[in-house]
Amino acid sequence: MSRRLLLGVDAGQTVTKAALFDLTGRQVALAAERAPLSTPQSRWVERDMDAVWTSCAAAIRACLASADVAAGEVLAVGLCGHNDGAYLVDGAMRPVRPAILAMDSRAYSYVDDYRRDGVAERALPLTGQSPFPASPAAIYAWLRDHEPDALDRARWLLFCKDWLRLRLTGEVATDPTEASASFTDVHSQAYSADAFALYGLDAVAAKVPPIVASADVAGKVAAAAAAETGLPVGTPVVAGAHDVDAAALGMGAVAVGAVSMMMGTFSINQVVSADVRLGHRWQARSFLRRGQWLNMSTSPASSTNLEWFVRTLCRDSFERGRANGDPYGFVAAEVAAVDDGDDPVVFLPFLFGSPYGADASAAFVGLRGWHTRGHLLRALLEGIVFNHRTHLDALRTAFDVAGAVRLGGGGARSPLWAQLLADTVELPLEVVDTDEAGARGAAVLAGLGVGCWTSMEEAAAATVRVVRRQGPESAGVERMAARWGAYGRVIEALRGAWPV
Repeated sequence: MSRRLLLGVDAGQTVTKAALFDLTGRQVALAAERAPLSTPQSRWVERDMDAVWTSCAAAIRACLASADVAAGEVLAVGLCGHNDGAYLVDGAMRPVRPAILAMDSRAYSYVDDYRRDGVAERALPLTGQSPFPASPAAIYAWLRDHEPDALDRARWLLFCKDWLRLRLTGEVATDPTEASASFTDVHSQAYSADAFALYGLDAVAAKVPPIVASADVAGKVAAAAAAETGLPVGTPVVAGAHDVDAAALGMGAVAVGAVSMMMGTFSINQVVSADVRLGHRWQARSFLRRGQWLNMSTSPASSTNLEWFVRTLCRDSFERGRANGDPYGFVAAEVAAVDDGDDPVVFLPFLFGSPYGADASAAFVGLRGWHTRGHLLRALLEGIVFNHRTHLDALRTAFDVAGAVRLGGGGARSPLWAQLLADTVELPLEVVDTDEAGARGAAVLAGLGVGCWTSMEEAAAATVRVVRRQGPESAGVERMAARWGAYGRVIEALRGAWPV
């Protein structure tokens, strides 16, 4: 019997995943491919744009093959991807230079200038956010001054998922969630000439793509893409969304007031609102529906720290675990085996960025000769949790953050790590029935685009189920409160030492 399936593509900064879901939200198949990162200079994080597409096409092809998909079973395709950074294409729709990723911080001095000369202060009421080093406002200005030929040759300045949709369909577009990264009016949610002018980027206004609603069909699979991916020619492809918005949908956190957190490359902490509330510690960006905003307090300082630590210092354990199907399984065992007593280690998870500016760096503090790898791993998990609290506390100054929080990302798979988070933020957490919330959200957008559901609420109710709840525990709350105090003291002590 023919199935009715939706394909969701989630293009992160290291891995692109393609997943098939049925109309109940059940994952039918999943495939993933990596596109290698490049760091040719200090603070630069780039990757080859053709490699990004090749990995995406390979993931789609493998996903379809593993599910033995027949013609006509895939109703539509949705994409989501990392926001910010820059994917430049010329008039022939070819890459102008390697993609600049959201972990890149080469433009940090531009952000310093924006703060010093008042531009950041003027940007907040206009665009709903202050610029940060990887935001288009900073990256495009850096390109203007350091690679003017590249910016001149660029016909379109795209985001990651827009580049992939271009390769799938031949059509240029973006959606409101991505367009709001730097240059839309926070109230009208449309491009603002004043925003481009504020950053001295008037010439860029002609290079940004048209905005199409996230669930609207923005093209159909072209013949060349069909040959590479295995998708039938003519399959509808919706505009898609920023991965954090798609993940909120994939976790069912779409109602006004819904709070969600993602423990991935970025520490994502966000709440949906029906009005604009401004603050320098979060970004008020357009949500999946017009007249709503996803207020995000973020930094590139979450579970990517664990990935770095494990791949750098625990390679043998990682490989043994991977051979057994659980490459990170040893982490929980080693953490559970240690008792840090009166000599805990503090970890600052700022390998790729922080809420404290571009100079902040990662560190283990309090390390002594009797500490083991388990102590370091515990400190690392705690540091990431504390960074999430930093962002959630910022949101709490303007939003009522009181109910259960939907939790996703790699950290959600670990009950131990989730308990540390629940004890730290003192809120109940809910984990849903997928590890691929972004891909499922993208797939649900595709389903909305072809009429599978009539509303986002209906789609979320049909596709999302809570499978685990974890609330704060009194002993853990007391312990983590003391550890949170130590974490804050270390940050304050190191502020003057960071610019080294």
